[in-house]
Amino acid sequence: VQLQASGGGLVQTGGSLRLSCAASGLTFSAYGMGWFRQAPGKDREFVAAISRGGSGTNYADSVKGRFTISRDNANNTVYLRMNSLKPEDTAVYYCAATTLMTMPSSTPRYKYWGQGTQVTVSS
Repeated sequence: VQLQASGGGLVQTGGSLRLSCAASGLTFSAYGMGWFRQAPGKDREFVAAISRGGSGTNYADSVKGRFTISRDNANNTVYLRMNSLKPEDTAVYYCAATTLMTMPSSTPRYKYWGQGTQVTVSS
């Protein structure tokens, strides 16, 4: 199983980015997907999750109204659209796959992890 995250970069405060995570080696539509992030010196934290079919989503309070998670099961890809970015959004962003249907927010609930993509928001 491989989860390949991409789309990170350097952006100014208030800017936007779209992250992508391409999955292979698994039946993508059978997995819920999530995005997490980890800033230097901090624990990995939940950002957003989406159900297998894409109809259900779950967001951390810190990103509600600014970030949107979506998925394309035909192309085995999950996305994270990030708007109104803030310096505190700076982190390495990871995508992950879970067999659970509950769109969990805790890292142990996820079975597979991608390698991460760096997002840096300058003030």
